[in-house]
Amino acid sequence: MSKVIIYHNPRWGKSRNSVGILDEQKIDYEIRKYLESPPSPFELKEISRKLNLKAKEFIRKGEEDYKILNLSGDQLNNDEAMFKIMSEFPKIIERPIVIKGDKACIGRPPENILEIL
Repeated sequence: MSKVIIYHNPRWGKSRNSVGILDEQKIDYEIRKYLESPPSPFELKEISRKLNLKAKEFIRKGEEDYKILNLSGDQLNNDEAMFKIMSEFPKIIERPIVIKGDKACIGRPPENILEIL
């Protein structure tokens, strides 16, 4: 059985609620506090593949860092460039992201994670 990984920010309710679901389901999981230890561009590429989303589809456009970066269409449409930016500015990564094996989902709402468990 694949270990479950959650990219987690304990300050946010959706993230805490997703951890609560994992606990309720008695799932063995590993927490990755992505703000303290951001995923590498390679890891983000793998996450993107598992989510079946382009980089621009799992970023937080309302985040202050996103606004400061003033990203253009060319940057947003270049996954490799976005993975590098996301790794350098992890606050713009949508969260929480839960991964199990070759599947991943975004826990918004938290109940979404049940689909891959």
